[in-house]
Amino acid sequence: MIDPICIPREQLADAAFLAKSLSDANRLRILCHLGRGEQSVNQIAEALDLSQPLVSHHLKELKRALLVQVERRGPFIFYTLTSSEILSILRTMSDLAQGLLAEKKSI
Repeated sequence: MIDPICIPREQLADAAFLAKSLSDANRLRILCHLGRGEQSVNQIAEALDLSQPLVSHHLKELKRALLVQVERRGPFIFYTLTSSEILSILRTMSDLAQGLLAEKKSI
């Protein structure tokens, strides 16, 4: 019997891959920053006070997870979110985390 509330078995690996891609605080910061619009690696690094190589590494992982798209214009590479739904998911995750932590503290 298939549980309609949960993720279908054949999609669990994909969901786990995506969850792993979202399991780093710097990647979440980068995604939130990209919610403001298209940015270059250097713009992201400067805004988030991270090194350019670290931002490049995380963007590579986010691209691999299909969370960001890349556009090259001349010598510059720009990144954008692949979907605005990503920000909604991040907000939901944050709300859930805050609720769980608040509940834990009250026990």
